[in-house]
Amino acid sequence: MSAPILQLGCTIMCPHGGTASVVNTNSKVKVGGAFALLATDTYTIAGCPFQIPFGVGTKPQPCVTIEWVNEAQKVKVSGNPVLLQNSQGLCKSAEQLVQGTAIVTGVQTSVMGS
Repeated sequence: MSAPILQLGCTIMCPHGGTASVVNTNSKVKVGGAFALLATDTYTIAGCPFQIPFGVGTKPQPCVTIEWVNEAQKVKVSGNPVLLQNSQGLCKSAEQLVQGTAIVTGVQTSVMGS
């Protein structure tokens, strides 16, 4: 099933309100006027306040990175799959624990992929 392709400039957040920044390696293909995001790009999260119960207190366990699954199978840029609106971003802590799913808004809707 096709879905809009994610582009540089859309907003990506962790489920706790931290904001993701992207180191985009695509300098060839634009969708909706901005470069398409790739599953192989680097996604880091800042400002996540998440904590887990730990002993008698809490332990900071913020989301710091995103690993993407369900990326496009048919649309690629330089051999790397693009991300789609229905791709799933797994927000992970520094210990690589999955803390939830990324929230994506502001996605262009004129170019679709699958």
